[in-house]
Amino acid sequence: MKKILLADDNVTDRVLYRRFLGNQLGHESLEFFEATSGEDAVALYEQLQPDCMLLDYNLQDMDGLAVLEECRRRTTNRVMCVVMITGSGNEQLVVQALNGGAADYLVKGQFDRDSLNKTVRHAIEKTEWQQYQTRYHGELQSINQQLRDSLAELTDTRQQLQIRNQELAAINQALARTNADLDNFVYAASHDLRQPVHNLQGLFDELRRAAVFPDPEDAQVLRMVDVSLQALATTITDLATVVQEQRSSGTHAVEQVAVPEVVEDVCSSLRPQIRSTNAQIHLHAESLREVAYARANLRTILLNLVSNALKYRHPARSPEVTIHCYQVAGKPVVEVQDNGLGLNLHRHGPELFQLFRRFHPGIEGTGVGLFLVNRLVEAAGGRIEVESQEGVGTLFRVHLG
Repeated sequence: MKKILLADDNVTDRVLYRRFLGNQLGHESLEFFEATSGEDAVALYEQLQPDCMLLDYNLQDMDGLAVLEECRRRTTNRVMCVVMITGSGNEQLVVQALNGGAADYLVKGQFDRDSLNKTVRHAIEKTEWQQYQTRYHGELQSINQQLRDSLAELTDTRQQLQIRNQELAAINQALARTNADLDNFVYAASHDLRQPVHNLQGLFDELRRAAVFPDPEDAQVLRMVDVSLQALATTITDLATVVQEQRSSGTHAVEQVAVPEVVEDVCSSLRPQIRSTNAQIHLHAESLREVAYARANLRTILLNLVSNALKYRHPARSPEVTIHCYQVAGKPVVEVQDNGLGLNLHRHGPELFQLFRRFHPGIEGTGVGLFLVNRLVEAAGGRIEVESQEGVGTLFRVHLG
């Protein structure tokens, strides 16, 4: 349910906005609230924290820029979503509105139902993405601070060991081994962030099991904490996987790999997801059953692509994943095709393989899988082609090298 605040002192205009927007925006239902003055608009924005506010510039008690400034002052910890509606196409006013925090603007009498819907939808999507970035940057800063603290402790420890090593020549060999261990620990610190998170999860599970919370709202808070811990743990695990794969990708030996065996291994690892979604996995490798490739890397590539096909399945049908293996100009190609949600390549294509890029915010994920797949394929001299259609499905065509 999206909350829309209509701040306009003209009742006719408010009725028009309601009629243009209807009862639903995309997959979200709409709930409307109205303010007839700048003072009401500020109060309702602070109280409701709406998903979007349509703000008329010409209000009776104060202009839209003043309302925008006051709303921004009262919501310093939240990204605003405001579409300014002006009575004319004054460029200076538009610049002031955008600089003041408005996500977009419209000119009265120069937009229709379709343009209003698109503008509001895009403003909400932009704001939600900015809010996600803000949350993620906060988490990343916290992780970086932990790393800085750990590295500071390590530096201090190494200095103490070096002094001790100079003073006690008799234990020089033991101190040298300790220094080597500390060097390894510098690398391990970036991966061992998972352990504190796992500890937090364990303590949280014990708290939830042992404690009694009389307030029904506490259960919702507990669920939110649990989801946040799981998301953080998943992010750290996926980042550690990327680092580990990049460090070891060059060490995997190339061999003749039987594609059906790797697919069977992948399906075995994903069996719980396959069963829970009633998925069908089909393999067509009649023309090419073996490829010369690093087995571990091929497994990682197929595991991520098939896992994504199950994760981003279409809610109206069971997942159906088809894997083709064949040759093009003497080079092996593996295709993974699904019937899932698909995506808009025109809009998201350039960002598809970038780290932390996600295109279905309603589904849990970290945006690491495709980045890792692309890195492994490119490291072996290959490339990936993608075909996708929203609501129909996606095809990844992996040229192995």
